[in-house]
Amino acid sequence: MNVQNPKAMKPGEARTPGQSTRDIILRDPIAAPGPIVTEQYEFLGDADIPFNRYTSREFHDLEMKKLWPKVWQWVCREEHIPEAGDHMVYEVGDYSFIITRTDSGEVKAFYNSCLHRGTQLRPGQDEEGYALAGSDFRCPFHAWTWNIDGTLKDLPCDWDFPHLDKDKLNLPEAKVGLWGGFVFINMDPNARPLEEHLEVLPEHFKEFFPLDRRYTEVHLRRTLPCNWKAAAEAFIEAYHVRETHMGGSTIGNAQTNAQYDIFGDNVTRFIHTRGYVAPKWPEPESEEDIANSMAERIMMAQVKRDELQPKYGVDLSKFSESEMLDSIEYFLFPNMFLFPGIGLPMIYRFRPAGNDVDSCWFDLLFLRPLKDGEEHPEPPRVVKLDVHETYDKVPNMDGPLAAVYEQDTSNLERQQRGFKASHKQAESLANYQEVRVRQLHITLDKYLNARD
Repeated sequence: MNVQNPKAMKPGEARTPGQSTRDIILRDPIAAPGPIVTEQYEFLGDADIPFNRYTSREFHDLEMKKLWPKVWQWVCREEHIPEAGDHMVYEVGDYSFIITRTDSGEVKAFYNSCLHRGTQLRPGQDEEGYALAGSDFRCPFHAWTWNIDGTLKDLPCDWDFPHLDKDKLNLPEAKVGLWGGFVFINMDPNARPLEEHLEVLPEHFKEFFPLDRRYTEVHLRRTLPCNWKAAAEAFIEAYHVRETHMGGSTIGNAQTNAQYDIFGDNVTRFIHTRGYVAPKWPEPESEEDIANSMAERIMMAQVKRDELQPKYGVDLSKFSESEMLDSIEYFLFPNMFLFPGIGLPMIYRFRPAGNDVDSCWFDLLFLRPLKDGEEHPEPPRVVKLDVHETYDKVPNMDGPLAAVYEQDTSNLERQQRGFKASHKQAESLANYQEVRVRQLHITLDKYLNARD
């Protein structure tokens, strides 16, 4: 239990009084996987972060030059391209790639641009979606055509191009990495392996229900009226829960005792317990309070098991209360959020909407467990929402969660405008609860300050 005098502590040591996240999880009758009860925080400083990082065209252009072409980013799930010739388009800023599976089963990522006069071989963001079977990539302008492995198939009127070596006209590729059923790309031919970028994720996630044994039940993409970093940061801390989710939400009465962990440059985490009703702190909890709250949490976890077990045909009796209830959220730089729990199985991605500083695309997937022996079903097509369309329009979207996401994104347009209206022109972050925001910017600067 946290009992402390914050003024007598070093920066970053202070915590909300009362039961910590770890205290609660260690009382659960079904033991949580080891990574959940691991704690790894460090104080990263307390300097303000300038707002021009969210509003400046120059800063955006620097990211497009030195971040996105140099970093591993996930582009799709493997079940989106299960068969040879299946492919989809991934875009970030002006960069566009065709992600495809070849006859040998290998996944490749080709720059989506004809080597003749540059026309996109496949439509861009408006047509981005899921697997489209095809035997080749044919330019709609002059019919230059490539096989699905990127080798040149046909150069019409090749007699008029004696100056070109057809053996050197294969489609240029980005590096590809696979993990947990996800496909990642990196445009930098000298990039370190994906496994190094993932840091502790493979080790931690082997303790949970395997990500590659999950299927996509819901996929939506909403345009948000803010910079991609502001949108990501809205989901990277639970400090906002007290106010943003105070009305109409099942988590609105949550307190500020979430746990925050820094595992490296690229991986951070929070764990936000659910189902544990604490008294109005700083009033102390009695042993009776703790027992009553734990009984409520245990009951809620069993209700969730009873709800999901027949739906997904998976034995959930051995999954801990934490896995069934808690918001366990890992962040992989620059823009991927993963939830390993069963009850909240979300995946997020944030990226610039085209080349717009002031808007971004928010991809939200629900990954549900596959039954033993079950093959991946065909993924649903992405449901695209405009700025002011609401989450409850999405098929299979959980009603209470749709309300929570509406609350989560309701502040973002006002925040983006506030960046520009601010006299202070910088944000002041909490030492503990917003440390993941600071870590994001620290890692971002390592890319932006790197030599070309």
